[in-house]
Amino acid sequence: MSLETQKEIGFWLNFIHPIWMWIVLGTSIYALYLGIQIRRTRNATGELKKELIQGKFNNRHYQIGSILLALMVVGTLVGMGVTYYNNSKLFFGPHLLAGLGMTGIIAVSASLSPYMQKGKDWARYSHIFLNVVLLGLFSWQAVSGLEIIQRIISKK
Repeated sequence: MSLETQKEIGFWLNFIHPIWMWIVLGTSIYALYLGIQIRRTRNATGELKKELIQGKFNNRHYQIGSILLALMVVGTLVGMGVTYYNNSKLFFGPHLLAGLGMTGIIAVSASLSPYMQKGKDWARYSHIFLNVVLLGLFSWQAVSGLEIIQRIISKK
């Protein structure tokens, strides 16, 4: 494979991670919606509670959360792999550090599931807190990632 072909492949690989992570961000917002519906179900009474239970929000939230965990870990590794492929190094900076932090946060958040299923409120509140922090970091990552993409495109 020629050097020019490798550079062209490397350029297009730069877009896998951001597209992947925007999908993960959208899926995270959907998981937030499901989590809110779980809280509504837990606090509802009467007919509203019966109606909300039929939505099976708890099962859907758990399934989406499991998928998010996998997508986040793989997305982080892909981003680091593509950066290394194209530059023979990683760029130690806020985007990398926040991304690694987010990967750790989602792992810890997911690890609370068995405790939440046993009704432990400390686990629920910790899960909610961690995921609010995660979504905040994720929103910042989306903006800083677009800046990185703009720099890559401007160099082409």
